[in-house]
Amino acid sequence: GIDAAAGMSDPMSIGKAFLEMTARMMSNPAKIVEAQVNLWHDYMQLWQSTAQRLAGGGGEPVIAPTTEDRRFNDAAWQENQLFDFIKQSYLLSARWVQSTVRNVEGLDQKTAKKVDFYTRQFVDAMAPSNFVMTNPEVLRKTLESGGENLVKGLENLLGDLERGKGQLQIRMTDPEAFEVGKNVAVSPGKVVYQNDLIQLLQYAPTTENVAKRPLLIIPPWINKFYILDLREKNSFIKWTTDQGHTVFVVSWVNPDERLARKTFEDYMIEGPLAALEAIEKATGEKRVNVIGYCLGGTLLACALAYMATKKIDRIASATFLTTMVDFTEPGELGVFIDEEQLQALEARMSEKGYLDGSAMANTFNMLRANDLIWSFVVNNYLMGKDPFPFDLLYWNSDSTRMPYKMHSYYLRNMY
Repeated sequence: GIDAAAGMSDPMSIGKAFLEMTARMMSNPAKIVEAQVNLWHDYMQLWQSTAQRLAGGGGEPVIAPTTEDRRFNDAAWQENQLFDFIKQSYLLSARWVQSTVRNVEGLDQKTAKKVDFYTRQFVDAMAPSNFVMTNPEVLRKTLESGGENLVKGLENLLGDLERGKGQLQIRMTDPEAFEVGKNVAVSPGKVVYQNDLIQLLQYAPTTENVAKRPLLIIPPWINKFYILDLREKNSFIKWTTDQGHTVFVVSWVNPDERLARKTFEDYMIEGPLAALEAIEKATGEKRVNVIGYCLGGTLLACALAYMATKKIDRIASATFLTTMVDFTEPGELGVFIDEEQLQALEARMSEKGYLDGSAMANTFNMLRANDLIWSFVVNNYLMGKDPFPFDLLYWNSDSTRMPYKMHSYYLRNMY
């Protein structure tokens, strides 16, 4: 449970980064004093502004949330002087903590990014919107319902703990509202080929005139294929069949310990290369158009290089959607990937033969914690509401495992 909750991160590595940051910070006491003076100055301004408002004056805000920050949308955060003070004091403290950490000199870039990332996690967790007594919307709901929201919230919390077998698995949507093949992944298709790693799905065109050349879609195996076939109105697969394409989609297996030794190369050979053979058998067409989506696109780029070397001419065109092919700047995912953390992750994976899907999901959720963690904590546990039925978040929660050998290779050789 703890492993999955930590995502791909290693707590020991995080601790070392903060120890190094603290040691560097203490070596320059003048900078600490300067930072404290700056914070004191900000608070003096806030007290003056609040005093003016309490006396009936204008009192311009010292700091305001960014336009995309939805935590403080309730009118009381602006209109009520007390909650406005709580909001502004939090934003000032958050800014101070993060800028102080960012300005520590002498840290290598990797450690600095790690410290900055986990400082933000802490700052986001401590937002006043996440607590009953400092969230005006929650307080209002508690008074109106006589505390019913908190009772319902506790039920939701216990239900999520039970579902996660002791690990908190926050419901992002109503899982009962969707069923694969019933109201998501509803495009009519059939399985035309399968092996250890894939089922190949075929979707017939809906038009009178049909394109001769088939289209192959390679989705990622970090999630399920139906991101491209959620519902009729937002199904890419339906749209392509409506344009006259015969569409083939790779549906990756959700691997368990039996597939622990499957390599990245196996994914290429048993994935796109096997699919191309199967498509030729099904249609008689040797050359196809291909779309690679996310990790499926990374695999497609590797397959194209392999096929070029082997003089295999099967791809007429290749299109990449949200695909990483240059991993020089992997963004915040790089925080989770260094030698120490990879060794810790490999040790965890070797026990089961795979990385649990929830560990990967938690890692991605941490990249946007306010949207993908804390907003649901407030909605489900403090407000006592059921999550909204949302097809995209249902798919997002339908996580898949990563086989040990493949995932280790992918992280070490790409990232």
